[in-house]
Amino acid sequence: MATQKDLRRLRIKLSIRAKVSGTAEKPRLSVFRSNTAIYAQLIDDVKGQTLAAASSKELGLKSGNVESAKQVGAKIAEKALTAGISTVVFDRNGYLYHGRVKAVAEGAREGGLKF
Repeated sequence: MATQKDLRRLRIKLSIRAKVSGTAEKPRLSVFRSNTAIYAQLIDDVKGQTLAAASSKELGLKSGNVESAKQVGAKIAEKALTAGISTVVFDRNGYLYHGRVKAVAEGAREGGLKF
């Protein structure tokens, strides 16, 4: 059964997704965090397709801390620039823009993505 915290995040997530949508030229950068890892995806919502993805597990990082999140952001920026994508729309997926989610955004900005 979903907890109160999960229901709150879901409500916020649906509110964000109603306003944010990605295209092939300007995809949505979606962030998911678990207790052990952090994941980032570039999504084209028109086609329903993932254009690029990066995770702390893919990079071989043991923990999902802020430093790992920043490296994931840099990696997704590198993959995006290789695919010819320079601007994205950030989707925090219902999480607060703080800590690991903020670190992914900062890493992506430092890697060259604009949003």
